[in-house]
Amino acid sequence: MENKQRYLIPLALFSGCVNAQHSQCLVPLTELQTSPAIQKGQIIVESDRADINQTTYANFEGKVTIFNDSGYIAANQARIDKLSQTMRASGDVNYRNQQIDVITEDININLLTGNLSITESEYRLAHFNGRGNAEQISLNAESGLRLEDVSFTTCPAQSEDWKIKASSISLNPEKPWGEATNTRFYIKDVPVFYLPYFAFPITNQRQTGFLYPEISTSSSTGLTYEQPFYWNIAPNYDLTFAPRLMTNRGLQLKTEARYLVDQHTGQINVEYLDHDKDLPSEDSRYFFRYIHLGQLSDNWLISANLNRISDDNYILDLDSDFYSRADTHLSQNLGLSYFSDNLDFSFELKDFELIGDHPSSYRALPELKLNYKTDVLAGFEFSMHSELAYFDNESDLSPDATRFHLAPTLSFPLYSAWGEFVAEASLLNTYYRQEDIKNTALKKEVTRSLGQVRLYGALNFERDGTWLGQPVTQTFEPKVQYLYTSYEDQSMIGLYDTTRLLNDFDGLFRGQEFTGLDRISDHNQVTLGATSRILDENNREQFKVSIGQIFYLSDNKVLEASKENNRSALAGEVDWQLGSRWFAHTEFQISTQSEKLERSSISLEYQLSDNKLVQLSHRYVRNLSGEEIDQVGITASWPIDNDWHWVGRWYKDWDRGRTIESYLGLQYNSCCWSVQLIAQRHLTNRFNEQGVRDSEEFDSSVNLRFSFKFGEEGRQPKANRMLNDGLFGYRQPYLLNK
Repeated sequence: MENKQRYLIPLALFSGCVNAQHSQCLVPLTELQTSPAIQKGQIIVESDRADINQTTYANFEGKVTIFNDSGYIAANQARIDKLSQTMRASGDVNYRNQQIDVITEDININLLTGNLSITESEYRLAHFNGRGNAEQISLNAESGLRLEDVSFTTCPAQSEDWKIKASSISLNPEKPWGEATNTRFYIKDVPVFYLPYFAFPITNQRQTGFLYPEISTSSSTGLTYEQPFYWNIAPNYDLTFAPRLMTNRGLQLKTEARYLVDQHTGQINVEYLDHDKDLPSEDSRYFFRYIHLGQLSDNWLISANLNRISDDNYILDLDSDFYSRADTHLSQNLGLSYFSDNLDFSFELKDFELIGDHPSSYRALPELKLNYKTDVLAGFEFSMHSELAYFDNESDLSPDATRFHLAPTLSFPLYSAWGEFVAEASLLNTYYRQEDIKNTALKKEVTRSLGQVRLYGALNFERDGTWLGQPVTQTFEPKVQYLYTSYEDQSMIGLYDTTRLLNDFDGLFRGQEFTGLDRISDHNQVTLGATSRILDENNREQFKVSIGQIFYLSDNKVLEASKENNRSALAGEVDWQLGSRWFAHTEFQISTQSEKLERSSISLEYQLSDNKLVQLSHRYVRNLSGEEIDQVGITASWPIDNDWHWVGRWYKDWDRGRTIESYLGLQYNSCCWSVQLIAQRHLTNRFNEQGVRDSEEFDSSVNLRFSFKFGEEGRQPKANRMLNDGLFGYRQPYLLNK
């Protein structure tokens, strides 16, 4: 048996090697590795036998490998002609460079120019999941790679669900895409369309071109076809146009512009439908959204969030990528903020566009907040919260107001592993100047000064024990809070940014019953609560129960905060990891007067992985705006096999005995293409001419989403739109400290 010999040939050649892949799905080729001993311009040849004439030729036979600093060729035999400066390799040739991986029978290379020629070959792209056959392959340093009479697909060889045939495909190293001419697209062996020119991505770099279309149908829009076009204006600017044709409503144009400039980034979305054919008036409809976030310096930030719709039913009728049909308002914010270790400041212009028949909302034009905090002697802390706002209302019948609030606080906090204690005293000073107050009980000028004292303490007890036969640590964490707030009559102050808050367990210790500052309730109350946890040997939470209640020592004098009982509802929550995959969560509020359940939510979930889960849920509210809420639902996501996946959700209103929402999504996801079929039915909740929601009308829709994959890895889908839509409203019921 002859030993393989190595020969060092100091000739400039080429780059190349091959790596055959035998897997069900195409995967990226490994990084091209070369020997560090090879210097640029050198060629190393290994073979079983060699016949070398120093002046004319070199013949190599038997397991020949020829490589330089960039790659190699493997063949049965090779000949280097010194006079013509050419090389030819033949017999089971494997060739690879930084762009392509080729299997062929014959390869010719010009050693002076580096030009390469291959006939009748199978190829793989090196940095992009694509493969095919080519009658002719040529490569040179200037124009890159060119394939003639070529086929291309991202499907594996044993399952070519689709492929492209073209007269030529060019891959220029200076361009992030490949270009094909005289292109025929085949599904299986059936041609489906023809393009004289076709460009496709070969890198992750963004580029101008058509994106995947979306086809859907619903009773609201009819048959819908949406075709996005992406324009890569510059590395830091881009624009997407998406014409959307709806048989029931007409042609809508959706646009999205994005920018990134220095320390600023933003996005503008505009949607416009001219003359909606489904409306009796055929009005035009639109949606506008502008988002901006910028850093002016290390401490200063600027932001904007502006949204506008043409009518209350826009989101319900035409859908939105940014809002859901459950949203009640659109935000309008312009802000400037400053942050430091002890001081933060914000300047905001705030407005809300309410959806539906609601009284006109107030806007803050502007709202300024300044907060300061510092340590003082003997462990005490001093803080100052201040706020200045002007509230304006579009309605001529509503008053306007300027509000200035100043709240100094002196606190003494103690924190340790065994517990915590906080004592604090605050002086809440607020000044109002109110305009347009005719025919109201309001006063033009109001000054309100309230004192507040808060004492809060919590202890942490631990003991060793067992839980379901396993050693655990059990904690007991009692909490107590005393809160006193003095009283002043506030009936002469309007309500500008204030609504009543709902209490859960954490809310029992909040110390405020309203949003905003227009109502500060008088307090003389004690809050008692306790939490107990079960921790395993790795200090992970297996079980937690919390329960608490407020005891009122005197009646509230602020009318909006008045209560019928001397104690609040009993509020609690339970989290339980029933097993390695089972989780349960419940929250509840029980009236201590009627001993009836007032509010509750229950979730039971089995989760095997991010896309393998089933959740059962129930929500109950005894009285919400005069209605009883009693709803049960199920949400599920599960792969059927390696290719098929389904997602679904279903909600039923037990009080009215009807299904209020159903969603079913089915996806097939192969190596090189995917399809999603989605059917759903839900309450439209449309607003009538008086702005009142219709709770009887349903909308049904079927959506089809089809896409071919160019360069995507593997079979399993990543987080996709079907999964996100199908799990809309899903919340994991139990958050572990994993």
